[in-house]
Amino acid sequence: MSGPASLRRAVHERFGARLGLTLFVAVPAAALAGLLAVVVESAWNPFRELDQHVASYLHDHTSGHPLAIKILLRVSDYGGPTPARVLVAVVAVVLWVRGARRLALWAVATMAAGAVLDTGLKTLVDRARPHLPNPLAHAPGASFPSGHAMASALACGIVVLVVLPLVGRVGKAVAWTIAAVVVFAVGYSRVALGVHWVTDVVGAWLLALALLAASVSAFQTWRVEHGLRRARPASEGVEPEEPNEPNGPNGPHEPEEPVSAEQQPLSAEHDGRRL
Repeated sequence: MSGPASLRRAVHERFGARLGLTLFVAVPAAALAGLLAVVVESAWNPFRELDQHVASYLHDHTSGHPLAIKILLRVSDYGGPTPARVLVAVVAVVLWVRGARRLALWAVATMAAGAVLDTGLKTLVDRARPHLPNPLAHAPGASFPSGHAMASALACGIVVLVVLPLVGRVGKAVAWTIAAVVVFAVGYSRVALGVHWVTDVVGAWLLALALLAASVSAFQTWRVEHGLRRARPASEGVEPEEPNEPNGPNGPHEPEEPVSAEQQPLSAEHDGRRL
């Protein structure tokens, strides 16, 4: 009985965190994104009509408001792939300097994987961007998925997962709320400006969620294999320990050298005194 029980416990300890994120987050999100890509590629009529209706509606309600257009352009500019990647690069440098080097590499690798995925799918699907009268903005390249939406979602997710161990319960809620607002605002701006269909943005969000969950899952597997406890990423981040903690990402501290007998203070008994 102890053999199977020990085996189940070992499998759970090694794969539990990874399987949870993979099976319940990464796989469903990736499957939905893949299904959406197929629907987009086949130009299925219900989704095509949805895209056209949403694009026309937002374009008509935005065209007559110069201030709204200006704000949307700023949101789109600051939420683009380049600012998002620069932000993650800065966070990675800070983590590297503080000693959390594996966490820094995780952040950079996740963002780089998103860039490769975005470029590959744009080439594969090769969807045309919306063509609206009096366009509010212009963008080159293919449409699916939205690079702005994917990059901003990945960057916000990475930053929040890095920051969570540093804030309290209220701070965690605030961090996730700000991230959600930023991600939604960037995606909305791309559709309202007429440079993406709504399915481009939704597909990018699903892909970012799948990639982020998969990378966090892989990082949790590494933690377990190196003797660290499984973290709860949504509330603790991917690396709850500080870089210099004894059981932190840099491993245990070097043991201190033993103190010699000559260096040890004399006890009260050896000193001839009684308390």
